[in-house]
Amino acid sequence: MTTSKQHIAARQLVAGLVLTLLGATGQATDLYGYRIVDKKPQSRDTFVQGLEIVDGQLYVSSGGYGESRLRRFDFASGELDSERGVNPRVFAEGLTVLGDKLYLLTWRSRNLLVYNRADLTPAQRMQIPGEGWGLTNDGEQLIYGDGSDRLYFVSPGEHRITRTLRVTENGAPLSRLNELEWIDGRIWANIWQTDRIVIIDPADGTVEASVDLKGLLPVVERRSDTDVLNGIARNPADGGIWVTGKNWPWLYRIELVPAAGRETPADAGPATPASAAPHQP
Repeated sequence: MTTSKQHIAARQLVAGLVLTLLGATGQATDLYGYRIVDKKPQSRDTFVQGLEIVDGQLYVSSGGYGESRLRRFDFASGELDSERGVNPRVFAEGLTVLGDKLYLLTWRSRNLLVYNRADLTPAQRMQIPGEGWGLTNDGEQLIYGDGSDRLYFVSPGEHRITRTLRVTENGAPLSRLNELEWIDGRIWANIWQTDRIVIIDPADGTVEASVDLKGLLPVVERRSDTDVLNGIARNPADGGIWVTGKNWPWLYRIELVPAAGRETPADAGPATPASAAPHQP
């Protein structure tokens, strides 16, 4: 009898653990592919870190020590409207426009740089506690990542972090969150060194969908300095979603195409093909 009771108890314990694990993983991530709707040329020397479209203007930040800069283009024509270099000791990362200010994240300088949007002149700087990777805003607060599974909400007026969001996919932490974009109440994020974009619920950090962009830039158009997918922008004028990569020759407008079934992405590994040289996020 003792052996039987122990056996039953063990089975009940295992069943309970299985139910707990199933509950922890939550719903599976929706999978999407893509369709190319349009494309626009861009300079191949742009190591894209941030991308945003506001009032018919395209804002681009590019990274690299001694090479970081901000550029503003007329989005329709592609003509360069304004350009500003960044301190050569600073590695520029993501950017976002909120009100009459442009905010530029830095990689390891622990600074969030603020510019006047009208003429891209420096206005002020805000300190952040660690690295900076991607940056966006929800219309009121700035949202930035540091390459971990955390996103930080920042009050631009008070210069302080008001909230930290842990991002999970099927119950597991999801790190390497890179360039960010706020689209229709959700946070879109490139996953560094992959061909993947994830769509995050800002309320609880759950990844609701994953977009596989493998093959977006054809192999024949890649060079030795061609790097990973990075850059997401929504055009408020027509809702179009544009994506690009580091040292890519094109901006692509894409539409999402549902993939069959609901499942966890099988391949979150390195993008292929990519430059053999190591690069910063």
